[in-house]
Amino acid sequence: MKAVITGGTGLIGRALATHLATDGWEVVVLTRNPARATGLPAKAQIVQWDGRTARGWGQLVDGATAVVNLAGENISAGRWTDKQKQRIRESRLAAGRAIVEAIQQATIKPQLLIQSSAVGFYGDRGAEELDERSAPGRGFLPDLCQEWEQSTTAVESLGVRRAVIRTGVVLSSTGGALPRLLWPFKFFIGGPLGDGRQWFPWIHLTDEVRAIRFLMETPSGTGIFNLTAPQPVTNAELSRVIGRVLRRPSLVPVPAPVLQLAFGEMASILLDSQRVIPRRLLELGFTFRFPDITSALQDLLR
Repeated sequence: MKAVITGGTGLIGRALATHLATDGWEVVVLTRNPARATGLPAKAQIVQWDGRTARGWGQLVDGATAVVNLAGENISAGRWTDKQKQRIRESRLAAGRAIVEAIQQATIKPQLLIQSSAVGFYGDRGAEELDERSAPGRGFLPDLCQEWEQSTTAVESLGVRRAVIRTGVVLSSTGGALPRLLWPFKFFIGGPLGDGRQWFPWIHLTDEVRAIRFLMETPSGTGIFNLTAPQPVTNAELSRVIGRVLRRPSLVPVPAPVLQLAFGEMASILLDSQRVIPRRLLELGFTFRFPDITSALQDLLR
């Protein structure tokens, strides 16, 4: 069994590569900077790519069990200037084009392509319950996610099974959003963001990796899948649970205007409300190890 992972040096990619390699998979990680590819299993093959073409690596997808496309500029790395938005967009679309090129050239097509996306697809939807059949929202993130998902649709006409994963906020003690969320609580100034009523679609890193592996091994796993825990919470509830687990107060809200002043348009990541349900994953029989926020945070913060 062989997996080729683009974006394999990110939070999800490292965890997935380690999980698969530990289980005996041949793992190939594509990265633009091999010198900075840390935290990967010793057995993983690290290959440099330009993120734009199949030149120098395309043959690696030949006969692969799965290609997992996680590549893309960090969406929360800086304010969303017009220039940064273009970098975010082009990094995702270029990676998709490169993967399609590689698969088109493969003599033996890979069995599966897992195409990354995000719950940003749905936009700001209040308390509306959202599943995979829900329409896209409006704005930069929904537009980006639609283009991102469509960047690899061409592989389906080549007979390659394709699953699109719309991932929520991945919670991990080693990176991503959680350490930033915890920082105020450690100084006894934690509390909800904005009015706290916005829904927070989250998933434990362990379940993110397990869900990707589940889709790899489920032949009927085709189409769109929300990778979020089945029990989303409001931001206020998230803050209360963090405070309870850390034994810290959760009384100091951060007003929305302050976040908008600090982050500009990027504040929408923190303030948009998305009550996302992983309906199709549950219908296929996937079981979450951490379905609720309390068990997830107790595991991550113990």
